[in-house]
Amino acid sequence: MKTLTINLAGPLQAYGNEASFSRRTSYLAPSKSAVLGMIAAALGYRRDDSRISQLSELQMAVRVDQPGRTMTDFQTVEYDPKRPRSLSYRDYLQDAVFVVAISGDDGQIDRIHNALHHPKFQPYLGRRSNVPAGPLKTRIFPDQNPVETLKTYEWQAAKWYQQRQKQAAYSAKILADANLIPNGRSNSFVKDNVGSFNQDHRWHSYRAVTSMYVSLKNKYFKELDTEHDIMANI
Repeated sequence: MKTLTINLAGPLQAYGNEASFSRRTSYLAPSKSAVLGMIAAALGYRRDDSRISQLSELQMAVRVDQPGRTMTDFQTVEYDPKRPRSLSYRDYLQDAVFVVAISGDDGQIDRIHNALHHPKFQPYLGRRSNVPAGPLKTRIFPDQNPVETLKTYEWQAAKWYQQRQKQAAYSAKILADANLIPNGRSNSFVKDNVGSFNQDHRWHSYRAVTSMYVSLKNKYFKELDTEHDIMANI
């Protein structure tokens, strides 16, 4: 079994939570449906491709390396000049950095890894307008599950964000399939397991998730030198 890590970073990201027309909020971390949608697009799968159901069997964990700030975009939509314009509010995450880890059989992971660097369709971070900040950064780890990988993978936050943290270690949250963290801090169900992306009959099922925190080394942290004697040269 191999695990593939994917760094998700960009000016804006959005991961569907409430999906009503007038208000579209976002999860604070990538949903499984969004990650699988990006992978399916890279592989060249159409929305009604039956192979998408195989992707749902992948195990997944997400580490929040740099929490994003929420931004709300106000939009007006006009379908018919004779009717009033519709109002819509959409939430985005600004300057967030996540590390997604997925695992499956070796051949499947290799195909996904290759596709993400040679995508058939444009990858995006939750919404089509949200493009990644450059080519996706990926890495393969053999013989590790997603949580084991994220416990040891170095901190991927932006340099400026790491320098801003005045501590030697950073506590990052990991959200994962519940079976990957038997003694997780909290258990819940999220409706982000893909059933179908078909626009005529799009549906998702519930997935059990849990969380934990992991300590990551801050390589930019420098301790103050308290041994210096300011009177030594007098």
